[in-house]
Amino acid sequence: MGDETIQRVLHISPKVHIYQIPPQSSAKGHIASQWTSPTSRQIFTARLRVMETSHASSDATIKTSILLEDPSSGELFAEAPYIAPAVVEQALDSSRFFAVRVVGEGGMKATLGMGFEDRTDAFDFGVALQEVRKVLGWEGAKADVTKGNTGKPTVPKVGVKRNWSLKEGETLKVDLGAIGAGKRKDEKGEQPPSYNEGGGFAFLPPPPSLNIKADRRRSREVPKAMAAKVNAVAVEGKKLEELGFDDGEFGEFQ
Repeated sequence: MGDETIQRVLHISPKVHIYQIPPQSSAKGHIASQWTSPTSRQIFTARLRVMETSHASSDATIKTSILLEDPSSGELFAEAPYIAPAVVEQALDSSRFFAVRVVGEGGMKATLGMGFEDRTDAFDFGVALQEVRKVLGWEGAKADVTKGNTGKPTVPKVGVKRNWSLKEGETLKVDLGAIGAGKRKDEKGEQPPSYNEGGGFAFLPPPPSLNIKADRRRSREVPKAMAAKVNAVAVEGKKLEELGFDDGEFGEFQ
């Protein structure tokens, strides 16, 4: 069984205008207005087909070509092998115009301008080429035009694995931000004042030192009051011993 060739049409436009374009004047790209004004450089009206060709063998290769044909007879006018993304470049000033690198009879190469009458056709043409780039592995990478197109999808290189483990002597600092900030103490180590349910400040209890002083003051006042009462009884002519009191160990009642 021989090698079977499979062809598939990815896009077709019944009418595109072909222009002879001047040398590129800008390093950024082509300008379509230079093809159409003040004098139109149109040389041909063609039918456009984007053709994909593959082989059924195990080491199958895929080739894509942009064909410009006579719309009446189907005769080939020019072909642009899509071997790199740079083969088709969109004009800087219009989404309907492209610069295409074609190959004629005898291998002669030229860059022609191509314009669509409808923006929808131009958009569909760009989408078809985008799908081709994905299949061939060009999407997201620069193609090397000098090496040509083998038609085989490229496998992206696996990046070098990086070691994120801590080395000897290294430390990991974790910043928790404002977590628990509401419970932090001020610089002096004191808690902020609390609020009662009524909205005002709650009165804090007096410090322990003040309570001790008040207790000591009250303890001195009790013996004095008792001594005054005892003296009042003694005035009536009774002795302190008869009432059951003595002078006290420390002479509190003298």
